[in-house]
Amino acid sequence: MSFLPLLAALALAGCHKPPVRQTEADQARAVRVTRVEPREIVGALAASGDLVSREEAAVLPEVNGYRVARVLADVGQYVRAGQTLVQLDPTLIQAQVAQSEALAAQADAQAQQAEDQAARVKDLDGQGVISQEQIDQRRLQARAARAQARAQAAGLKDLRTRTAKLSVTAPVSGLVLSKSVRPGDLSAASATPWFRLARDGQIELSANLSENDLARVRVGQVASVTLPSGAVATGHVRLISPQIDNQTKLGEVRILLPVRSDIRAGGFGRAVFTDAAGTAMAVPETAVRYDADGAGIMVVGADNRVHRMLIQAGPRGSGLVQLIKGPPAGTRIVANAAALLLDGDLIRPVEGPAPVAVPVAAPVAAMPVTPIRAAK
Repeated sequence: MSFLPLLAALALAGCHKPPVRQTEADQARAVRVTRVEPREIVGALAASGDLVSREEAAVLPEVNGYRVARVLADVGQYVRAGQTLVQLDPTLIQAQVAQSEALAAQADAQAQQAEDQAARVKDLDGQGVISQEQIDQRRLQARAARAQARAQAAGLKDLRTRTAKLSVTAPVSGLVLSKSVRPGDLSAASATPWFRLARDGQIELSANLSENDLARVRVGQVASVTLPSGAVATGHVRLISPQIDNQTKLGEVRILLPVRSDIRAGGFGRAVFTDAAGTAMAVPETAVRYDADGAGIMVVGADNRVHRMLIQAGPRGSGLVQLIKGPPAGTRIVANAAALLLDGDLIRPVEGPAPVAVPVAAPVAAMPVTPIRAAK
């Protein structure tokens, strides 16, 4: 009977196995990596600016001192070139025209009479019928009378031109942006236009870009412009500034937009040059980590240990970040900056597309086991 405890102890000792010692490589985390390589960054170039008229026309009265009788256009209307916008009261000038017509007719009659008298002495030079002084005087009177008739005709023409200018017309076709005239106002020389027109209703975005970004833009390039309302309009680059501002070091780009009622001058817009694609060294945005030292990425060495490297990030787009300054092409980097890795950590790099998550089935509840009692 004394051998039973000893046998039980030996049996228990035989069941105990020594612990398996794990190496650092076994404990390394599996981390997804990617490589630095030339990639096409689409939509990385963006700029903001104001919505302005492509060409703005000002409407001002050309004659002064006349009352506004009628205003025939309002803000938001589309007017045609030559269409009457304001009609001035013609009462005063009509009387002046009538008086000038009478004076012009009188001067013409006097000139005709003087010319007839000069014609009568045309062939009497040196014949002694009348003195040469009288002959010369008649000829001078005829020329003076005709000059007076021409002056009266010119005055009449000026009044008739002023009468035509009493109808203030649109110089171009376009959309009325503003109006500052009312019936009863007196026409006068002023710096404030009565109407401001957007020629042909065309509105464009005036955006500023740096000198480097201007080199990536070309006339006719497509740009997607987002309006404050959230609506998007497709425009085309019409004009690129030939100079850079000395103070801001920026250049202007004009993007012509389609004629739409929701595109208003004076608004704000943000343009993304969707076809401004450039091939450059780039990494995914998720691989870049920002801290007090700046932007950096985790580089995976040949020994599968990670090391943080500071980079200079450039334009973004399509989920990528251009590397202006960074590691060479082909360098392996950690794809997710949120992996919480430290310098010198050993990892198990995993390349390729991210695996698709497969839902795990819920575990089946264990059936209760009833203990079997030994028969007595």
